[in-house]
Amino acid sequence: MNSCPAQQRGVALVTALLVVSLATVAAVAMVTRLQVDMRRTSNLLNGEQAYAYAIAAESWAYVILRRDQEESDFDSLEENWASALPPIAVEGGFVNGHIEDLHGRFNINNLIEDDGEPTDAETSVNDEELAYFKRLLEVLDLEVALAPALLDWIDADINTRFPDGAEDDTYLLAETPYRAANRPVISISELRLVKGFTREVLAVLEPHITALPEATVININTATPAVLRALHKELDESGVEQLIADRGEKGYEDVDTFLEHDALAGLDLDVDVDNTSDWFKVLTATRVGRGQAQLESLFRRGIERSQIISRVRTRRPITTN
Repeated sequence: MNSCPAQQRGVALVTALLVVSLATVAAVAMVTRLQVDMRRTSNLLNGEQAYAYAIAAESWAYVILRRDQEESDFDSLEENWASALPPIAVEGGFVNGHIEDLHGRFNINNLIEDDGEPTDAETSVNDEELAYFKRLLEVLDLEVALAPALLDWIDADINTRFPDGAEDDTYLLAETPYRAANRPVISISELRLVKGFTREVLAVLEPHITALPEATVININTATPAVLRALHKELDESGVEQLIADRGEKGYEDVDTFLEHDALAGLDLDVDVDNTSDWFKVLTATRVGRGQAQLESLFRRGIERSQIISRVRTRRPITTN
């Protein structure tokens, strides 16, 4: 009996099954790829929607700060801008935000003179602000040697001018070589490049400093305890506690009341203080579906004009309470 027809039918059956299997695998792959693409597209759309909501929350901060300027002669933690925007439900997610007064921190760019112009090829150092920064470092139990390292980073020349300072000759020896900026600091995160400013140091220092493009004055109504204590070497912790207790959330309505406080009796401050603010950081966080957006925006409030100076997307955790 000839078995060839049977063998041929068997081969044909196997071939058919193989074709069907391949077609099934291809179909499943196409469907899976389609689902992935649809999910990716949905996430992108949700992310763009979340970003749009974050910009809207930024506009909320603009209105709050401008209104406050019109209604109040000084700034304190009692005002509307100091209250966080609670999580607000939007279609598919939420949006929230809060505002931070950057005058409650020390502006590290104050270390050089206001005009920022070099004198005899060397940037002028503001001695009073430098003395203040050293006191702040001491209050925070950090090395005072961080101050000259920062000065060399922001001064205009490329020469190591200060003991414990550092310029190109130090940074070019790093595993990944780089040069000193020799200009004012743009972002606090930039300090990770400066000699001595480790991640651990910045974790302690960052809540008390800022980097702004113009000289600023400390706001006594929003300053952190450490920032207040650094105002004078003889101002102790109990004195700061008294200043903050009498300040409360309402704040000092005039600077003289602060300067005449018993805790400051006999102490002459070598840096100026005020009870008004122009620079704020606006933090907004939104989520729509799987998409999310977190923004940190630098806001300058002026008498004639207020504007967003910069805007950065971040990866900080979203707070929902």
